[in-house]
Amino acid sequence: MLALAVGATASAAPEHQAPAANPLVGSWHIAWMENQDAQGKIVRRTDRQGQLIYTPGGHMSVQVMYPEGEAQEREGPVQYAQGGYEASWGRYDLDLKRHTVTHHVEGAMVHALVGRDLPRFYSFADGRLTLRSTNPDEHWAVTWQKD
Repeated sequence: MLALAVGATASAAPEHQAPAANPLVGSWHIAWMENQDAQGKIVRRTDRQGQLIYTPGGHMSVQVMYPEGEAQEREGPVQYAQGGYEASWGRYDLDLKRHTVTHHVEGAMVHALVGRDLPRFYSFADGRLTLRSTNPDEHWAVTWQKD
């Protein structure tokens, strides 16, 4: 599940730049997901598994596996998963001022995502990275722990 920044955008750090300049660089595993249920209550789920990777050269990939038997076809206005699995990859741009990362999807399990720009707000707390959609119609957040 993952980013459309407007204005002055800082591109992902080049290969020779130290990863410290880009706080997203590295490999992350999913800690939990939060989704809004039918009653509007935010529910934290820890039963998913996944990996998110940001490279210093501006590439990203994400994979999430949902619990067996969970109908994950569409929980919001955008379908990210299919058959209990979510996967996409491409390039990304980072806007340090706005705390956004935009995923430029080059390939995905859900073909309708290919070619889309998916903007995400990012934040850090307790050594974890949280991504949220910038789309006000999507009410989810994914929190990642660095590997």
